Amino acid sequence: MTVNGNRVSCGVEPRDTLADFLRETLELTGTHTGCEMGVCGACLVVVDGRVVHSCLMFAVQAGGSVIETVEGLTERAAIADLQDAFHQRNALQCGFCTPGMLMTAYSLLSQPGIPTRDEIRDALSGNYCRCTGYEAIVDAIENVARDRDAASIAQTREEASA
Repeated sequence: MTVNGNRVSCGVEPRDTLADFLRETLELTGTHTGCEMGVCGACLVVVDGRVVHSCLMFAVQAGGSVIETVEGLTERAAIADLQDAFHQRNALQCGFCTPGMLMTAYSLLSQPGIPTRDEIRDALSGNYCRCTGYEAIVDAIENVARDRDAASIAQTREEASA
């Protein structure tokens, strides 16, 4: 498999989850294990372009896949604006759920258009947070969506005038 742009090959036990493999073998501890039932969203990673619960996927199932974790998205600055917005809006609180929230937001904002607040809430429905009322998280994601859209419009205009 390829994890955060790096080719990885090693033996795993058939029962090892992708979450455990990422955390224990690759020491990518941004992927958290919370409920271990696919409900809380703390273990979300991107596998072949889809957000998946890594606690429900066996590591052997990810063979040949391209996987992105919160560390990989951070290293390539793909979520720098989201991280900043979460910080500015105090959407972090204890931080346990934050990597999963960022993965959800990354996936949502990879889609065309600006999501509505209801669409953001719907996307976040697979993430459980005990510390916030979600409003700060929704605000942060909405702000980034609008900022990215404005930047895209500005770039399109700049390219058209060049």
